[in-house]
Amino acid sequence: MGSGSSEAVILLVEDNPGDIRLIEEAFSDGNIGNTLTTVTDGQAALDFIYQRGEYEDAPRPDIVLLDLNLPKVDGEDVLHEIKHHPELDQVPVIVLTGMDEGLIESRDLDHDADEDAVLEKPVDPGEFVELIRSFEQFRLAVMRVD
Repeated sequence: MGSGSSEAVILLVEDNPGDIRLIEEAFSDGNIGNTLTTVTDGQAALDFIYQRGEYEDAPRPDIVLLDLNLPKVDGEDVLHEIKHHPELDQVPVIVLTGMDEGLIESRDLDHDADEDAVLEKPVDPGEFVELIRSFEQFRLAVMRVD
């Protein structure tokens, strides 16, 4: 099970190159020493999650950053798949969206599977780093208890 490294694997599902760059910069500025893997459409995200095709050796993500407006497979469908996957249903999903939080609440993304956090775009790097750190501590605490 893994190489014993404490690095979290973070899957970024985002098709906007500007947003990808912002998030990568937030990671390096925040000294978040994690493996950030980026896929640019919902189909690739599902392949990664289910370890299919070119992603058959992909690690299980510890956190998923998910844009909702994706080509090929919609972000809401990806969220639904993650939250109903027997090994991934505990993985925190941070939804990245251009919609404001009230609108997201009113849409009730997935009735039996809520996202764990919502970040509005453009993503504020400081807020983003804080959010990731909070999940990282939560993950490490959970892992130690196991």
